[in-house]
Amino acid sequence: MIALGPLLIEGPLGMAPLAGFTDSPFRRLVRRFGAALTFTELISAEGIARGNRKTYDLMRFHKDERPLGIQIFGKDAARMAEAAARVEDLGPDLIDINVGCCAPKVCHSGSGAALLKDLDLLGAIASAVVKRVKLPVSAKIRLGWDDTSRNHLETLRVLEDSGVSFITVHGRTRAQRYTGSADWDAITEVRERARIPVIGNGDIHSHDQALQRLGESGCAAVMVGRGAIGNPWVFGTHVPSMRERAAVIREHIDLMVEDFGPYGLVLMRKHLVRYVHGVRNASRFRDAFVHQHTYEEIIALVDSLAELPESHDEEGGATGIPHIEPEDME
Repeated sequence: MIALGPLLIEGPLGMAPLAGFTDSPFRRLVRRFGAALTFTELISAEGIARGNRKTYDLMRFHKDERPLGIQIFGKDAARMAEAAARVEDLGPDLIDINVGCCAPKVCHSGSGAALLKDLDLLGAIASAVVKRVKLPVSAKIRLGWDDTSRNHLETLRVLEDSGVSFITVHGRTRAQRYTGSADWDAITEVRERARIPVIGNGDIHSHDQALQRLGESGCAAVMVGRGAIGNPWVFGTHVPSMRERAAVIREHIDLMVEDFGPYGLVLMRKHLVRYVHGVRNASRFRDAFVHQHTYEEIIALVDSLAELPESHDEEGGATGIPHIEPEDME
């Protein structure tokens, strides 16, 4: 077991919160494949405090997702504390404060990564949340607003002094969004200076890579983000056959329909186009998945995947992957 403050997890690999992706079906799936910790996507503290129904829908979770953190964002300490208290009533395993979202609509409101420019406010928010709830509180940060203001060590101190149980560090600045490479030297620097556990995050796309980053950084754990989309088995060592891959996709589809009804098929499209990365005729499958509308049509396409040979097609390489806008991610 790995201790993240008072929270114990069964292994060193967790699933990062990703807006639009880490819903309940996906969290259940990655948990089964070995993710030791899952998070909701970022959720507005304002929406929680107001009791907004759609906001509360984002916080629904299943027992199979535990240990689970509900991630909240906001710019007002009192509102964040109130939201945290309401989240605690729902019974998650921890509350995570978003200090890393680079989406303009979040940053322009003064939330997310914008808090890196006002560490006094961040300290007030973190302290208010920690004092209001009994659950462990964590925070997910970036290295700073931009390269001229990399303040990850100062941010660490503020959060430690506020009483958070652990932090997750994404190795980029807000200005980088998802360009360039994650700076694992900076993540290691945070870990070396920290009095609390540190989780490293950024550019992890395989199980071997996760273990390498874990060993090199000395972090308590590492968190996989975009590398798990269409690749939930990244948390283990088994490489699935095409038939196994098709079975997982079918399971994912069924979970989405179970949770969201027919609209779950629409929400599933962004996962489907990633699941076929590297398979033969990937572009044909991506196009077909986007244009099929019924459950039966989509399942028929998935079943045809199971019959494909195991060899990968060059067309399915990196250039064939549909681009995911940074705004869609944490």
